[in-house]
Amino acid sequence: MLKKLQTKHISLIVGAGLFAFLAGAVVSAPEIGQSVGQWLIPRKTQPEKLSEESKAKSPVFALVSQSPQKRGAKLEALKEGSQSADRNRARYLLASDLIEQKQAQSALELLKGLDKDYPLLAPYVLLKQAQANDILGEEGKASDLRQKVLKEYPKEAAAAKALYLIGLREYQDKAIAEFPSHPLTREIIRKRLQENPNQPQLQLVLAKYAYDQPGTLTALDQLAKNPSLKPEQWEILGTAYWENNEFGKATTAYAKATRTPRNLYRVGRGWQISGKRAEALSGYQQLVKAFPDAQETSTALLRLAEMATVRKDALPYLDQVISKFPDKAGTALVQKVKILQAQDPKAASEAQKLLITKYGNSEEAAEYRWKIAQQKAKAKDYKAAWQWAEPIPKNNPNSILAPRASFWVGKWATKLGKKEEAKQAYEYTLSNFPHSYYAWRAGAILGLNVGNFNSVRRMNPNLVPFQRPVPTAGSETLKELYLLGQDRDAWLQWQTEFQNKMQPTVAEQFTEGLMRLAKGENIIGIDKVAKLEDRETPEEQAQYQELSKKVTYWQARYPFPFQKEIEQWSQKRQLNPLLVVALMRQESHFEPKVRSTAGAVGLMQVLPSTAKWIAPQIQLDSKKIDLQNPNDNIMMGTWYLDHTHQQYGNNSLLAIASYNAGPGNVSKWLQTLPKGDPDEFVESIPFDETRNYVRQVLGNYWNYLRLYNPEISQLVAKYSAVHPQLPLQ
Repeated sequence: MLKKLQTKHISLIVGAGLFAFLAGAVVSAPEIGQSVGQWLIPRKTQPEKLSEESKAKSPVFALVSQSPQKRGAKLEALKEGSQSADRNRARYLLASDLIEQKQAQSALELLKGLDKDYPLLAPYVLLKQAQANDILGEEGKASDLRQKVLKEYPKEAAAAKALYLIGLREYQDKAIAEFPSHPLTREIIRKRLQENPNQPQLQLVLAKYAYDQPGTLTALDQLAKNPSLKPEQWEILGTAYWENNEFGKATTAYAKATRTPRNLYRVGRGWQISGKRAEALSGYQQLVKAFPDAQETSTALLRLAEMATVRKDALPYLDQVISKFPDKAGTALVQKVKILQAQDPKAASEAQKLLITKYGNSEEAAEYRWKIAQQKAKAKDYKAAWQWAEPIPKNNPNSILAPRASFWVGKWATKLGKKEEAKQAYEYTLSNFPHSYYAWRAGAILGLNVGNFNSVRRMNPNLVPFQRPVPTAGSETLKELYLLGQDRDAWLQWQTEFQNKMQPTVAEQFTEGLMRLAKGENIIGIDKVAKLEDRETPEEQAQYQELSKKVTYWQARYPFPFQKEIEQWSQKRQLNPLLVVALMRQESHFEPKVRSTAGAVGLMQVLPSTAKWIAPQIQLDSKKIDLQNPNDNIMMGTWYLDHTHQQYGNNSLLAIASYNAGPGNVSKWLQTLPKGDPDEFVESIPFDETRNYVRQVLGNYWNYLRLYNPEISQLVAKYSAVHPQLPLQ
């Protein structure tokens, strides 16, 4: 349903989360994987590369989501009788659990000789042994083991952790020189900059590898005072500022950087955002002159048209875009039509015709067609509405409007009495846009067991647990750590390997999303995964399309954290757990400490005043409720969701609308909006936010249903294997 990921404007309560995460990695699990050197310098014995097929065969990976107490006996059995790879995994995971429980001696027995048996994680095994010895107070043995890591695995990311833990200045210097992107190296750098801020080389490391981390802006501001930076270093600084939305500072840095299309565009755009019109015009014009054929030039021309004080002065810029940059021609034509409508209606009509013929596959053409289709439908000319909407799903399959148009072709066909054509349209929607809200609506109308507005609430579908996918980028060591649930070490490993943060590949960005999700940074993780669909180059778009065919991509986009609490409270409130997780994803993206501008808190965005009102009704002391605690928040949020359902006869459309807009507005809409067709009711909700919210929450519900319920998963796969033609009228 969502072409662009839409979220509420929320502010995160951030403290020492990152440092605590990294510190935990040192204190409770000091082991890390292998860095770039692992695959550059091949070992004598290379393990089989992990794939979804080989992952599925491993009984150890299947136990990772269970608690140490629950999986302990199963791992004990596997370490004795399983195949060598899973025997080693079982030993490693058991030892890790024992170390967390401070049972160091038992852990050492499991780890003895494991570095030889399990070469993929050999340096981790040594660091695990060192950690166990630290717990036992045998610091000398621990130090010897860390030195062994440096001697035998000097190029691997585990060495960075050993250098950090040894802590001597000469070792820290080596960490900075050889592992600049490692998060523990960043901690060394930050401490040194606190002692002496005037160290530009250290500030450059943070600008390049830690620009997205809290506290880095201070180092960037100090670096910007250095007049001796080279052009390529100014570019690093400019990009770091740009990624932090410090556009004015970025512009100043980019102006001193190497002249590239991107850098010149950002100079112009930065000035424009900062309100410096003359400087912005000059920046854009420099780009057009220096790089007339660059992709950034097409956007610069559109910006120049946008800034024209006399509207007709924009036309030459727009004509350049239309003639030279076909991928941006649709945008230029829409602007041209708006200008010409008052001056030359005939020319405006010709531009509109060009838009929907020559550039019919553009997003702007889809928007124009949909606008006309809606106008025709409002006038009850359903045949014309059908004709205007019908090309959109085929010409613009990646448009946000495609599933909507495909579905409404079916609705309008029904109004015209064409039942077979309507059925084909619904089947087309379900098979070609299975991730959309409209696929759910199509499935419901086709009579599939997917729930409807009046039945979703009480459905209780069987759910399969979330299984981690094999990351699409990174070393085999990273993948092994991640699939074993060694999240702190997987994060440190990934940050060491991920050298391309500012311009990641599709595979790298997906892996970054997975790592963020594993780290509990669900807002960032979902955003990274979802924004892959916005890649623009044909090669990247093809890579995204291939990735998006896999269920692992969509499960990362629709993760299922807090599943135990959601299922527990959903059962108590007699709510469909997938409806709860769907609403939670929309409200908070699973961030427990999120706080909205209105003061709503946590996973289900419960207002403290609402919690205070609910508490006595469930015999609780409101002072003891912590809305940042996931269990408390879900307890309160599910009670309120149950309450809104009871208000509206268990109609989920109205209950969800009320959750967002309040019961007063819903009561008003019930008096003024069409009630005969629930789909028309949704489309008629006057608040853009609430209209989108209803579609997004129920679209989320549908995605969780098709991803985590085997019955519907198989059904959707069956439909997706067949691609019926959208009926023509």
